[in-house]
Amino acid sequence: MKRDFLKLNDLSRDEFEALFEKSAEVKDKRVRNIPHQPLKGKSLGMIFEKHSTRTRISFEVGMFELGGHGLLLDSRQMQLGRGESIEDSAQVLSRYLHGIMIRTYEFEKVETLARHATIPVINGLTDLNHPVQVLCDLFTIREKRGKVDGIKVAYVGDGNNVAYSWAMATLIFDIQLSVACPGMYQLKKEDLPETSARIELLEDPYRAVKDADVIYTDVWVSMGQEESEAKIERLKPYQINQNLVNAAGKEVLVMHCLPAHRGLEITADVLDGPCSIVFDQAENRLHVQKALMEKLLT
Repeated sequence: MKRDFLKLNDLSRDEFEALFEKSAEVKDKRVRNIPHQPLKGKSLGMIFEKHSTRTRISFEVGMFELGGHGLLLDSRQMQLGRGESIEDSAQVLSRYLHGIMIRTYEFEKVETLARHATIPVINGLTDLNHPVQVLCDLFTIREKRGKVDGIKVAYVGDGNNVAYSWAMATLIFDIQLSVACPGMYQLKKEDLPETSARIELLEDPYRAVKDADVIYTDVWVSMGQEESEAKIERLKPYQINQNLVNAAGKEVLVMHCLPAHRGLEITADVLDGPCSIVFDQAENRLHVQKALMEKLLT
């Protein structure tokens, strides 16, 4: 039976642990230049309705290194962009490919694609969530701290798709999540999972980061949103700077899923500083997604 990865809790806790082990294995093999090609002869169609750097490169290079082929599918150059239904596209692509990764706006479109495809579908990002990003982030935290359970993550800034995926992570791991956003940009309680007791919604970023093991932020204006000077002005108190890092009161890791706007949501000295693991988490997109594709496509 085919498996999809549309949201974090599509995988069990045991599957997360197995994926983390596999990610460490494929990362080590790459460092030691040991070939690992379990997907030889297989192809992944990558549908992009939103621009991408890390998602496209990590999936395309990942498929190449696993022995397969990543095929870029620009929706504007497909019949999908000219009115062909998701349902019909799903059936046709299923006859050609071994898997589909889609990066789009509406989560419902990803669900429809997965429902009608007979091959695995991976959610590369929607306006609602970004599960591959947080999957890779969890691996990075485990790599740095040796565990995921028992940590506190403080998400500071705009309550967006990455923040919602962090909320979903509390379904799988014993994570305390504090989300600090201005009221109108805060996560909606009705969209949070049933583990909401582990999720604290705040407006004060200094309160959110107290005793945090990880401080996490993202861009203030997500892709596809109209940039607003008023929004940026409201978010200025939520900048990740050295004062906020110090307020954690202990050694803390700083994460950002990139691209970063230095001087807005994060200062350059923090992004490039000793607490930052931003570029490690970016690298781990490649290794973890290779492990995910190996799991789903074999």
